[in-house]
Amino acid sequence: MPTPLIDLQDIRKVYGGIDAPEVHVLKGISLSIHAGEFVAIVGASGSGKSTLMNILGCLDRPTSGRYVFAGEDVAHFNTDELAWLRREAFGFVFQGYHLIPSASAQENVEMPAIYAGTPAAERHARAAALLERLGLGTRSTNRPHQLSGGQQQRVSIARALMNGGHIILADEPTGALDTHSGAQVMALLDELASQGHVIILITHDREVAARANRIIEVRDGVIISDRANGQAPSPTDAPKTLQAIDLRQRLNAGSEARGAWKGELVDALQAAWRVMWVNRFRTALTLLGIVIGVASVVVMLAVGEGSKRQVMAEMGAFGSNIIYLNGMSPRPRAPLGVVSLSDVAALATLPQVKMIMPINGDLIGVRYGNVDHTMYTGGNSIDFSAIFNWPVVQGSFFTQADEDAAAAVAVIGKKVRDKVLKGVPNPIGQYILLENVPFKVVGILAEKGASAGDSDSDTRIVVPYSAASVRLFGTHDPEYVVIAAADASKVKQTEKAIDQLMLKLHNGQRDFEVTNNAALIQAEAKTRNTLSLMLGSIAAISLLVGGIGVMNIMLMTVRERTREIGIRMATGARQRDILRQFLTEALMLSVVGGVTGIALAFVVGGLLLLCDVAVAFSMVAVFGALGCALVTGVIFGFMPARKAARLDPVTALTSE
Repeated sequence: MPTPLIDLQDIRKVYGGIDAPEVHVLKGISLSIHAGEFVAIVGASGSGKSTLMNILGCLDRPTSGRYVFAGEDVAHFNTDELAWLRREAFGFVFQGYHLIPSASAQENVEMPAIYAGTPAAERHARAAALLERLGLGTRSTNRPHQLSGGQQQRVSIARALMNGGHIILADEPTGALDTHSGAQVMALLDELASQGHVIILITHDREVAARANRIIEVRDGVIISDRANGQAPSPTDAPKTLQAIDLRQRLNAGSEARGAWKGELVDALQAAWRVMWVNRFRTALTLLGIVIGVASVVVMLAVGEGSKRQVMAEMGAFGSNIIYLNGMSPRPRAPLGVVSLSDVAALATLPQVKMIMPINGDLIGVRYGNVDHTMYTGGNSIDFSAIFNWPVVQGSFFTQADEDAAAAVAVIGKKVRDKVLKGVPNPIGQYILLENVPFKVVGILAEKGASAGDSDSDTRIVVPYSAASVRLFGTHDPEYVVIAAADASKVKQTEKAIDQLMLKLHNGQRDFEVTNNAALIQAEAKTRNTLSLMLGSIAAISLLVGGIGVMNIMLMTVRERTREIGIRMATGARQRDILRQFLTEALMLSVVGGVTGIALAFVVGGLLLLCDVAVAFSMVAVFGALGCALVTGVIFGFMPARKAARLDPVTALTSE
């Protein structure tokens, strides 16, 4: 005799135990089924025939006994190998059809081939051919609720045949059908049996069982009869009959479905979108948390960054790379040190110094007509505008020729123009008295305001250094020196180089002081960064709430689709396939919510810009928020997905 496809040896199944009473459902079942057989397992309700079918189809494991499939002991198979058996060897036809409600007839039929890694084109063609063969060619796009009971059962038969259906396990296939539809289904099973498929028919109807070539009767968990019914066909009669040795060779070749992940991913995305669309209102409420979270993170960070950039720009106008050098008393009651022009010339040779400018100035009286004010007037070089980033908005700055000639020309700040030359239509060319010395106004500086702790810069008057020395103050020594560092990020290193050179020039005497604005600007930037972080953290809480919403809806989804999970497992899905399915759905929720949140953030940002609020969107923040949404989806979707993957196939199939 050839090796049987299925060989059960003293199979027992006990439910309960520990805290519940034991229920012995199968009490020592032994039977063998060979290739090409059409077997009917008959028994009343509660006899154990459905439990026997679940064990035969590797949906459940026996409590004890030995199940040998194609010469291999099934007890040694892991969950992936059992899934391979269900996918490649078995095809299930259930009394309740067990079709996925949200999928079309064609998509239901294709499911086993997806997990087998069949290419999409081949999969579509085979499913269409099977539906055409079963008289459902025009119903391939219909969903189960649009089909009659008989049509749904034919779809389930097509699904059972998708990967070959070498062994068809039919559990009460006519139980929910009318007489005509039941006869059609049985005619199909007869045809499949004649083509070499092993048919194992589970039924309580003896008339249905009479169609089989072998009838096994089960009562109270034991076989009470096993008899032939007419002439059984030879296993080799049908050309498509698959022998045990063939299945064993396939099994030993490996249970991994290479390339299956591509089809599974597409199927998962389609299933996720269908679930989201069917439960639109619930999905929208769940997405709201993610949308608000992502939008909040992006907008808050954009506002924080915009505010920081605005402040940095304003502070930068006062010179973020500016270093100040002035004389200082080396000790109490000692005279102030003097920074000379020769020191300035020496410092200009340092590679860390970009520009250097001596300033000779003081508060002096300024008059125009009968208007009299005291304002700061300083002698500067022509590098004033470049060093201080302070342009002229009307007229022009004085030239090197003016500096060389000690020309009595002046560039005034905006408030000097408003206070001293108020009412003058065009101040350019007008003369003002600086300490009773007439100076011609040649330009007006842009409005700058004041940095923290400083007097208002717009009340400043700028004249050539030579003119200030000769005409106003009578000394050529600068009041202080302004130095622009070559690299704004290396102000401290530049300070150190200046300090070392000045010590050398002053014979080790520290009668000078070196200061800069960088510390103030960096402190301001740090404060703004802290504010941005705080705003982002507050917004991230919304994202966390959105993640909890994802977990909630995924847990609800797992509960609602428990039977679908069982169907997928029965058609060959492994645990990791189910895990991937539900993780994909969680990710899709997060992606849709994240993208919508980013779009909302840009809309809100645009409205804020119209309201003159400083906003600076950062792609790092945008993609970071989206990435956080995805990570949130994975983290909060993992637990429901794992719960789904660990469901028992039989429990899942029988759930309501």
